[in-house]
Amino acid sequence: MNAKLGILALAMINIAAIVSIRNLPVMAEYGWSMLALFALSIVVFLVPIAMVAAELGTGWPRDGGVYAWVKEAFGERAGFLAVWCDYAENVAWFPTVLSFMAASLAYAIDPSLANDKLFLVVVMLAFFWATTIVSLRGVGTSSWIGSVGTLAGSIIPAVGLVLLAVAYLAQGNPSEIPFSAGALVPDVQLNNLAFLGGIILLFTGMEMAGFHARDTRDPGRTVPRAIALCVGVVVVFSVVGSLFLAMVVPASEISLVSGTMELFSRVLDRLGVGWAVAPLALVVAFGGIAHLAPWILGPANGVAAVARQGSVPARLGRLNAHGVPVTLLLLQGAAGTVFTLLFLLVPSVSTSYWMLSAVTAQIVIIMYGLMFAAVVRLRHLQPDTPRPYRIPGGLPGVYAVGGIGLVGCLLAFVLGFVPPGQLATGSTVTYVLLLAAAVVVLSAPPFVFAALARRRAGRDGSEREAGDETAVAAG
Repeated sequence: MNAKLGILALAMINIAAIVSIRNLPVMAEYGWSMLALFALSIVVFLVPIAMVAAELGTGWPRDGGVYAWVKEAFGERAGFLAVWCDYAENVAWFPTVLSFMAASLAYAIDPSLANDKLFLVVVMLAFFWATTIVSLRGVGTSSWIGSVGTLAGSIIPAVGLVLLAVAYLAQGNPSEIPFSAGALVPDVQLNNLAFLGGIILLFTGMEMAGFHARDTRDPGRTVPRAIALCVGVVVVFSVVGSLFLAMVVPASEISLVSGTMELFSRVLDRLGVGWAVAPLALVVAFGGIAHLAPWILGPANGVAAVARQGSVPARLGRLNAHGVPVTLLLLQGAAGTVFTLLFLLVPSVSTSYWMLSAVTAQIVIIMYGLMFAAVVRLRHLQPDTPRPYRIPGGLPGVYAVGGIGLVGCLLAFVLGFVPPGQLATGSTVTYVLLLAAAVVVLSAPPFVFAALARRRAGRDGSEREAGDETAVAAG
């Protein structure tokens, strides 16, 4: 009998999937006003997605998570769209992780290399394809590497960040963002709120607990409490980490790619232990690589499972001797390489990072939008299905939570197309067209496959009718 997950174990699965020092520079750009923006994002996105994941995960505790929930509510094609978005968003997300890893590695060699586009791209592609090749050996290898990566790339740096914050402030060092009541009020100009769309990336993964609902003891009690614990840890880490970064590094010098390592470098130098920067950079870089491995294989396996059910051309789901979907991994690798080369084409490293983050957020929003819609529809379709955890308030409560979540997704989606005023993005028209094209290309395949399936079914039907007519005439 398999061991069942308790509250702490389930919460740690979520925390490991969400907590990352990589995303802190995005919100650090706002200084003290980030507190108001965090509060808004928590209310319109984090809390609703946590409540929805708790209800869906305990009501339908099945393998596949989002795919199973959306399929239950809207059918196979909608479920496929949800799992495809999980696969496609990784194509744009991989280069952001790889760029952070490459920039961290630069601090172990020469910090100036963190802004060298050629260095970043070469290192990114080398480690991306090395990790992809390792993943071809199967889930056992990638899971082991991922476990090490979670510890080295997320947990250790996150704890270290908090400890450094305490030590830094205890020394009475001046803050780059002096506190005032006025500083808490965000500048509501549209281009200054563009980064708000990216805050979703800080909270992506909250649905992970729902994936493991059936592996828990008493899911009605365990899942919501684990999610609540995770929400608390993630909020504290995100707020404290982003605020600390803003206090140490001037806003004009914050790099979205290497900002966190710059923070470590400055603080360790001021504490008289600058020698620790290089080994820390190696740990963070290795952690970034290792954390990547399970994400390279996981979503591809989800799409391969759909292929075996006939919604995707069967050749996409072809498995090797280790049970790995080779075609999907190679397709993912080729697309990830194209997005990585974006770093050579846009004005700055930070701009490249942000554009890829924006595309990732847009695709993720589609998946979360389907989740919010699914929880409402399932209350109507299957009102009597046992749900150990129910969003409180009956149908009005579900409509309120689902509606707030959908509004939050829509707001983030629109803001994702706004060029941030903090970055040099070039022509606004070109920026918007590039993002729109990337979103369309990455999200279109499920619709293309569905159209091809309908066309094939129509052709097969016509051929059968023609065969029947021939048989009748011959008779």
